[in-house]
Amino acid sequence: MAATFSSYALAVALLSLLAANGCCGCPGLTPAPTPAPMPTPTPAPASPSPDPVTPPPAPATPSPGSGSGSTNGSSDGWLDAKATWYGAPDGAGPLDNGGACGFKNVNLPPFNAMTSCGNEPIFKDGKGCGSCYQIRCVGKAHPACSGVPETVIITDMNYYPVARYHFDLSGTAFGAMAKEGRNDELRHAGIIDMQFKRVPCEYPGLSVTFHVEKGSNPNYLAILVEYGNGDGDVAQVDLMDDGEPTGPWVPMRHSWGSIWRLDTRRTLQGPFSLRVTNGSGRSLVADQVIPANWKPDAVYSSAVQFDD
Repeated sequence: MAATFSSYALAVALLSLLAANGCCGCPGLTPAPTPAPMPTPTPAPASPSPDPVTPPPAPATPSPGSGSGSTNGSSDGWLDAKATWYGAPDGAGPLDNGGACGFKNVNLPPFNAMTSCGNEPIFKDGKGCGSCYQIRCVGKAHPACSGVPETVIITDMNYYPVARYHFDLSGTAFGAMAKEGRNDELRHAGIIDMQFKRVPCEYPGLSVTFHVEKGSNPNYLAILVEYGNGDGDVAQVDLMDDGEPTGPWVPMRHSWGSIWRLDTRRTLQGPFSLRVTNGSGRSLVADQVIPANWKPDAVYSSAVQFDD
């Protein structure tokens, strides 16, 4: 009896640890149940553990909106969703402060750990990366909910959705929906009902920025795009090389997350100009933003930004 109860308690503890530090969207974020008194078990023949069951894919759902501040649903723009959290209680989600969008250091400004995973209608196979949403929870969801909207940025993919729309938030973002001083209380609630709507992204004082990814070379160029006002997302990136102001634009391919790449047998010659198109179809050109002496794993800030 004692050994059986200890094993149960250990399993609950391990599940709780996984929920707090595991993958984005991992199940098991509800509070651990209090174990009921257990009868003395009847010994059973040993049998191999069953193979883990792969969760079925979530059914196709409509997009919650494309473009700056666009949604569908209720008249005031708010849609219903479920919220969970992962990582450290006061963290940014992933233990490496990254995520499936490719963004780095999301614990630091301008993300400030106000980040979230989104399931497919929100993540959009990576093309939802960088989009911004207001989120809120109200008293009917949990008494610790403040009802005050907070803004989060999509930086990661939710692989195990529990609802049509599911935000797996950083511990910081989840706690931000609570009344003052009740952040931990709300985080202990597990899965809660919430509401969300798409809003414009705002990066005061920042321009659209490009990170040349590790491994890039004159025949393979991979670019991470970030800090776009308005939509925040990226629908297409085109490149012009050789520093020619009237040269042809070469379409880059979506690689993953917010990273776009160009594979070519022709040696690319810097400086590079980049044309970025967002989800609303608006484009801007960062002229010769990457210099002739560019290097992999380097960041290049442009002098352009999407208008608010």
